[in-house]
Amino acid sequence: MSEMMSWFLAAGVLVILELFVGTFYLLMVAAGILAGGIAAAAGAPISVQTLVAALVGIVATLLLRRRSKKASAARDPNVSLDIGQSITVNEWHDGRARVMYRGALWDVDLAPGGNPAAGQYTIREIRGSRLIVS
Repeated sequence: MSEMMSWFLAAGVLVILELFVGTFYLLMVAAGILAGGIAAAAGAPISVQTLVAALVGIVATLLLRRRSKKASAARDPNVSLDIGQSITVNEWHDGRARVMYRGALWDVDLAPGGNPAAGQYTIREIRGSRLIVS
């Protein structure tokens, strides 16, 4: 088996393992190994292939880690479809309220800088069973 096919086979095995594990980190390592296979197809020596695979895998993993730290699930509308939805608050008590939302009573906190007046509010964040609105 050629070096190129070995790289591609290893990348394929990691992609399959990633499907069972459910983490994107194995996918990033598989991207590095795929880059090593591409270097092999270009005729690079094995030391360059390994270096390319390592660098691409490390950079891809660091970028994924950096991206996942930035996104807070409590504020991400891609994670919670409630973010950005409107609710009606009839009355506030010391910056807190209880509202009926999706068929259940929710505790509501006003985001910093907000005015506690009755009216329409937009859900900005969810902390446990508490809606943060502005």
